[in-house]
Amino acid sequence: MSAEVIALIVLVLVFLIATVRSINMGALALVAAFVVGTAVFGVKVTDVLGGFPANLFVILVGVTYLFALAKNNGTVDWIVHRAVIAVRGRVALMPWVMFVVCAAITAIGAASPAAVAIVAPVAMGFAARYRINPVMMGLMVVQGATGGSFSPIGIFGAITNGVVDKSQLPGSPAVLFFSAMGACALISLIGFLTLGGAKLLQRDRESPKVPATTPAPVGGSAGDGAPEPAGDDLPRLDAQRSLTLIGLAVLAVGALVFDLDIGFLALAVAVTLTLIFPSAARGTVDKISWGTVLLVGGIVTYVSLLEDQGTVKWLGDGVAHVGTPLLAAFLICLIGAVVSAFASTTGILGALIPLAVPFLQTGQVGAVGLVTALAISASVVDCSPFSTNGALVVANADADDRDNVFKRLMTWGMTIMVVAPVLCWAILVVPGSLS
Repeated sequence: MSAEVIALIVLVLVFLIATVRSINMGALALVAAFVVGTAVFGVKVTDVLGGFPANLFVILVGVTYLFALAKNNGTVDWIVHRAVIAVRGRVALMPWVMFVVCAAITAIGAASPAAVAIVAPVAMGFAARYRINPVMMGLMVVQGATGGSFSPIGIFGAITNGVVDKSQLPGSPAVLFFSAMGACALISLIGFLTLGGAKLLQRDRESPKVPATTPAPVGGSAGDGAPEPAGDDLPRLDAQRSLTLIGLAVLAVGALVFDLDIGFLALAVAVTLTLIFPSAARGTVDKISWGTVLLVGGIVTYVSLLEDQGTVKWLGDGVAHVGTPLLAAFLICLIGAVVSAFASTTGILGALIPLAVPFLQTGQVGAVGLVTALAISASVVDCSPFSTNGALVVANADADDRDNVFKRLMTWGMTIMVVAPVLCWAILVVPGSLS
């Protein structure tokens, strides 16, 4: 049995054991990475640790720390109330507002994790306060960020179109962008309708502008009543909340305009606020989602080991030698979805398209259709809790809902991981091969 097969079997066992037994999947994955790395691949421990996602660690810690401060001092409540006023109390509109905001931010060139890191904490706070299903809200935030990223100046769009040009394949930035945005909007619509959107619409129709004397309880299910706050009940902007808002604005501008590292920038803002208002920072470090950090860090470390040791390339090479181009096209879309659910979408887009070049050059499969199908398959799975965007959603969910959000996002991610390649292949690849 080859080392690649053993490594893949161990990965499956990690998921099975963590599902059956009450053990953090990340801790188990770290142990697996050590055993497989040293015993199977024969690499040093330092090489195994080299795959630990230090950047993701800093992002998760920095962002959740900063927004824990903002929640403690009432800034998040102020933002949420203002958002309700902005949509005139129509709570059902808010998930779509978050979708559009994220799409707009990434469409002009912002990194998808940066947009999600900024929007998700507010969106999840809104969901908790107004009894919107947090899974639906998180799903729509991530899909908005993903769809926008495929604009011609978005990061995913630039990478995909660049690889296509470099490989001298025919391409269409417009088809790529509108197909990806359409897929993300469709997934969001399905999530909205199946996760309580109809009840939200009914709630808005029945009592769209009922003034609230008390805030809606946190942790309720989608569809329960959640009145709009009256103007007199709005949190006031004091010095602490004003400085926190300024800090959040600095975070947004620094990450989106100047391309500064959002994790370190969030930590810098949080530390500055802690120095100025130490009393409001008590307990905020405990609110960092350490379990999510361990889980995602462990899984990504193991998958990075597989990438470094050529297991992903081994899978791609195997697909490239499949005799039937249509079957090969489907398998490469499936591999892109599976690997991207646990690893960097950016890396997958840059790695798998070149692997498809040999059979694309035969003309038996349309290049535009396959590249678009692969791009969509590898990106819409970013709602998986093992990806950066999904992890940010889980980390910013209400503590009482966090386990449920993780499990439900994992179910959505794994379902999309299977369904998206099938549909993209059938709609975008098969017609091109038959024409």
